[in-house]
Formats: sequence, structure tokens, C-alpha cells
Amino acid sequence: MSTAPIVLANRADTSGTESLSEQDPFAAGREVVWSGAQDLAVGSAAFSGATEIAAFPHTEALVVTAGRLDLLPADSSRRTLQAGESIVIARGTALRVEAAPGTSWVFCAGTGAASAAPGVTELLADAPLSSSSPPPANLLEGPVPQCRSFNAFTDETSRLRAGIWDSTPYRRVLRPQPVNELMHILVGSVTLTGTDGRPVRIAAGESVFVAQGTPCAWDSDEHVAKVYVVQEVGA
Repeated sequence: MSTAPIVLANRADTSGTESLSEQDPFAAGREVVWSGAQDLAVGSAAFSGATEIAAFPHTEALVVTAGRLDLLPADSSRRTLQAGESIVIARGTALRVEAAPGTSWVFCAGTGAASAAPGVTELLADAPLSSSSPPPANLLEGPVPQCRSFNAFTDETSRLRAGIWDSTPYRRVLRPQPVNELMHILVGSVTLTGTDGRPVRIAAGESVFVAQGTPCAWDSDEHVAKVYVVQEVGA
């Protein structure tokens, strides 16, 4: 189990060649930095060129960190992603992938069974947000924040959810992370602190993964918006 937040590098190449499955189309440029017993893997990937995929072998939420990524699903229109934009590719999706030289992304992938229908789901930064529950009052140091969210993707079998969230500033005490979560900051910044007391600041354009059970405190002094990919962890 991870004992601290893992900051994911924004780079256009990787040092590893780790496959998520025998059918992984991006194995040659993929680096896994964390994987867990709940069929989840997190890391970065680099790819350039084009490839045809008859059935995507897993469910992958990704945030482009460099270059340009074009997805052409067999049953819908072209989706073009630039740096900072994100999407979910569901398991079983038939599509063509085209990537400009130097294209890379960070990912959170469910590698086990899935129930969501094949297809792609964009995680739009300007999604319509609705009020959502703030952290419990007993965990807060200061005023209760105003939080909003939009959940764009859910897979019940893998327990994956992805969407957009934002909040007014707040401070939360150290507590175990309740879910596996990849966060990509769209607006503002947040400082996460683990049991070692070392603060890790994540700013707009940066991504971090916090594994379920990792002790972590949250401190934001400005409006924060993020892409989230979470996995509920079963018993």
C-alpha cells in the first residue's frame, strides 16, 4: 500500500514498458507507478502514430499531458484531446487512435471485469456542476466549503467513477483516504500532507494519485477544480 500521495509526471516519454494486459495497445510506452489488488493501475503512457483497436482491452481514464490525441470510435465522431483534456475509454470499445509525435498522458485503468457499455466519455472542464457533500465537519479546520461535482462516467462492476469537482478553499485534517483516487487539477492548487509531514503542492496542470488507506491532509487557500477518477474499494 502507498504511504504518500504519488505525483504523476507530465512528460512525453516513459522509462518503462509495462503492459496492462496481453492486448494492451500502448504497452511499449506505458509506465505503471501503482497497481492494487482491486484490478486498478495508475501511471503514464506515451504514444505516437496510429493504431486500430477492435476491442479496447480495459477501461482507461486518461488526461493528456502533451501533444494531441485523436480518438475515432467506430460508432461516433472524432474526439480530439489537447494537453489538459481528459476522456474515459470503456472496455470493449472499437476505435482508431491517432497521436502526434510527443503525445503522452496520465492514466487510471480498471483492468478487471466491467459493466459499462463500450464507448468514450469526455470529462469536460465546463461540465454542469451541482452541489455535492462537503467533508464531514469533524474533519475540517475552519469553515465548511461549498463543493460541486458532475459524475460523467460510472462502471458498477469495477467500481470506477469519473467526473469534475470543484470547491471553495478549506483545510481538512489528516485522515485515511477512503477511495483510490487520481486527481488532475484544472484550476487552483492544493497541498496534500502525509504522515511524514512533508507537504506536496499540486498545481493546475498537474496530477496526483492517492491510494485508499493513505493518510492525507488537504489544504487549499483558493478555488480548486479537478478531474477525478475514483475507485470504491471492496472488503
